[in-house]
Amino acid sequence: MSLFGLPGTRMFWNKACRVSQVADTMTLNRWEAIKKHLHFNNNEERQEDNNDPLHKIRPLVTHLTSKLTSIPMTEKLAVDEQMVPFKGRNRLKQYLPSKPKKWGYKILVLAGSDGVPYNLEIYTGRVVQPPELADVGASGNVVLRLAQPIPKQKNYKVFFDNWFMSVPLVLTLAQQGIHCTGTVRGNRLPGVNLMCDAELKRAGRGSFEQKMAMVRETTLYAVKWYDNRSVTLLSDYTGAHPVTEVDRWDRKQKMITKVPCPAVVKEYNKNMGGVDLLDSLLALYRIKIRSKKWYHRLVFHLLDMIIVTTWLLYRRDCEGTGMRKNEHMKLYTFKSYIAEALCKSGKSLKRKKGRPCSTIAGEYEEKRRKGPAAPIPVPDVRLDATAHWMIMAEKKGRCKVPGCTGTPKAKCRKCDVHLCFTSTSNCFLRFHTE
Repeated sequence: MSLFGLPGTRMFWNKACRVSQVADTMTLNRWEAIKKHLHFNNNEERQEDNNDPLHKIRPLVTHLTSKLTSIPMTEKLAVDEQMVPFKGRNRLKQYLPSKPKKWGYKILVLAGSDGVPYNLEIYTGRVVQPPELADVGASGNVVLRLAQPIPKQKNYKVFFDNWFMSVPLVLTLAQQGIHCTGTVRGNRLPGVNLMCDAELKRAGRGSFEQKMAMVRETTLYAVKWYDNRSVTLLSDYTGAHPVTEVDRWDRKQKMITKVPCPAVVKEYNKNMGGVDLLDSLLALYRIKIRSKKWYHRLVFHLLDMIIVTTWLLYRRDCEGTGMRKNEHMKLYTFKSYIAEALCKSGKSLKRKKGRPCSTIAGEYEEKRRKGPAAPIPVPDVRLDATAHWMIMAEKKGRCKVPGCTGTPKAKCRKCDVHLCFTSTSNCFLRFHTE
């Protein structure tokens, strides 16, 4: 449903804008019944002392998290906030003014620079820190919980913004062999006296100052850089050098100029956008199904995340095999492939009751239903060996087996394609087995 962008789910069954891929799969009443009775946990088994706000979807979240943490991780990761658009009434709803969708449920995500998520936590308010983890403050504790599946002492690198960053968090991760870099607020750098904004502005665009310190056998680099405005970064593995140059537009000279840029800034900008990339992919074909149950919005968002994650892993495999980028399946095609496979794979055809209509009106109705030629089905449907019956069409058609130039009347009822079936060429068998 997310691929067509209709404003309401009932419109998929409406005569004016009917979508056959949806309407032919199930009836409207069946869809409404499924949505009405969609549950993920047994309310009757809930204990009185169970105050989990996500009790209704906790099994789904737990299962999804276990699957995400089993994905092989890339070296450079990012922790950031993700917003699930929602304007209904619920105590979990948050307001984030910096996000494009400012109202909704907040999810904290650990993702790679390529957008693949490896762990997530739905924000529900105050969380008791597990006893095996250090307490470094409410925001830093989120990073420690999300970083649990990261292999220790393997020099993985984590990036996050100034809401999470603090010196105790950096030191705690350094003890686990995990490096980190991020923007930091000035009040979280006690005893570090960096140049003020006015001094950096007088020094010119691209000016910076670096301070180094050794704390608990960990070298910390604090760098303050002035571009359009100042920004302070903290890292335990990279500092200001080597300094490179970046292109910036000069309003006074009305031309592009070269501006010095510290190495830590370039490293942060390059690897911090993993969660934002995931958000942009989710927004392309988001499932927009209205419901009276508050947790349905979260469920549909998690389904979107599963599909996008699968597509990103598919692209990773394609790049590993040396396939060119223009040969990769687009997200729209990938999502439609999954939908077609789930709707048709392994399912037999339903026979209509009664004799076929032989009236003039019935024949005109049948002609009206006939549209353009159906595309070749996906391999999961073509090779499922279920309900592929041969029928004889009234008109001939081009055989769909590559290399065959025959124009038979025989066709597959389920795949809706013409296929040769003669003593010399059995394209029907080849099409459904190769």
